[in-house]
Amino acid sequence: MLRIEHLTKKYGEKVAVDDLSLHIAPGEIYGFIGHNGAGKTTTLKGVAGIQQFDAGEVYIDGLSLKTDPIGCKSRLAYIPDNPDLYDFMSGIKYLNFIGDVFRVEADRRQARIRELAARFELTDDLGQPISAYSHGMKQKLALISAFIHDPRLILLDEPFVGLDPKASHLLKSMMREHCDGGGAIFFSTHVLEVAEKLCDKVAIIKEGRLVRSGTMEAVKGDDSLEEVFLELEEK
Repeated sequence: MLRIEHLTKKYGEKVAVDDLSLHIAPGEIYGFIGHNGAGKTTTLKGVAGIQQFDAGEVYIDGLSLKTDPIGCKSRLAYIPDNPDLYDFMSGIKYLNFIGDVFRVEADRRQARIRELAARFELTDDLGQPISAYSHGMKQKLALISAFIHDPRLILLDEPFVGLDPKASHLLKSMMREHCDGGGAIFFSTHVLEVAEKLCDKVAIIKEGRLVRSGTMEAVKGDDSLEEVFLELEEK
């Protein structure tokens, strides 16, 4: 589903992501773990195609991000840690705009909007301008927009920040449903407990370099990572 090969991104002399390679298969919830500034967001932006990288390649559902960026982007959804929505739009107009971008047919679109808005308890607020939404409501709207076109791959940057416990539980259920249906999810977190309970596999990044990847059991069983886990637990 997602293949990252030797991804490298520099900002001047600083190497933000250093020769990163990962493979995420269909059906996997894959956690990307690291403290703030480790390179998680830079990686996700590179995979989403909204930030150029200096070296390496990204393949989404078998397509190259370099040679077929539109094909790749049509198969994914990306939600940053602080979604930048169009405040002048109402919630429903924004969701219809996303539906237009991804060419979701009208009947299918309306059914998905009704279903997802009801699940996130946002139905009564869709007619309001986004400028009137709280941070949590904006996060819910962004998540609805991510699922509306049934993407093959969903990229989420710290998705549980700003969500209330009920919405967080719902999102975890929806992530599992999406992957059980053959999709894949790659999400970043600095909270070790979230990754332990939710992920099929994880990758740990530190100072831009991949430290370890694999099942949570295998990674937790690596005694050489004790110091890394202690650092994460202190965050």
